[in-house]
Amino acid sequence: MNNPTRGPIVTCSNLSMNFGKNRVLDGIDFIANPGELHCIIGPNGGGKSTFIKAILGQMHHDGKIVLDWPSAPGKIGYVPQNIEVDKTVPLTVENFIALCVQDQPAFFGVSKKIKTEIDRILARVNMQSKKKLLFSELSGGERQRVLFAQALIPSPDLLILDEPMNSIDRTGAAIFSELIGELKAQGVTVIWVHHDLAQVREMADQVTCINREIIFHGVPSEVMDEKHLLEIFTAQPVREAL
Repeated sequence: MNNPTRGPIVTCSNLSMNFGKNRVLDGIDFIANPGELHCIIGPNGGGKSTFIKAILGQMHHDGKIVLDWPSAPGKIGYVPQNIEVDKTVPLTVENFIALCVQDQPAFFGVSKKIKTEIDRILARVNMQSKKKLLFSELSGGERQRVLFAQALIPSPDLLILDEPMNSIDRTGAAIFSELIGELKAQGVTVIWVHHDLAQVREMADQVTCINREIIFHGVPSEVMDEKHLLEIFTAQPVREAL
């Protein structure tokens, strides 16, 4: 691998999880390497988002998850599918990002250093002109650009995206793709839950299909054939009563 190493090797060993009596993940073995884009695909309800929450440490699980950093633990960026904001709260785009990245409350003001960084990253996602607008009044695609921007402050060493492009437009999709390419070149580990199979084929270094268990894994051009894709769209998530 020619890329520098910034991100961790993410390893899951026999990762399993139950919701009550239902088995939602079963025996997942998974590795994501720095400088690579690893896409997670699979049917709705198959456990993709649950898998991501386990990696983020948000859900109890069986098995082991190890983040093997090249030196000291680095920064983790996360972009969710969407976020709900109370429309009665007058929270601007600039203040929303400040809430996520600075120590002092946003109503005390945005520090000069953070303001400069927010301007830089909003310009990068083509949203700087809307930094004074209310976050709640943005379109779905614009919100996703802002969520992506906040995940990049500070610059992450591990970036996890949970289907952030469901409501994004072509311009936003192009921005996402360009930025992810830059992060890969910097040695960042990128894990992306994705539904656009054509883009997965085009961009991903590795792909893993999850439907409670791993259906297939490998280089997209080698494993995303007609047989495997039929498995994605015809298989139903299995629910076991324990």
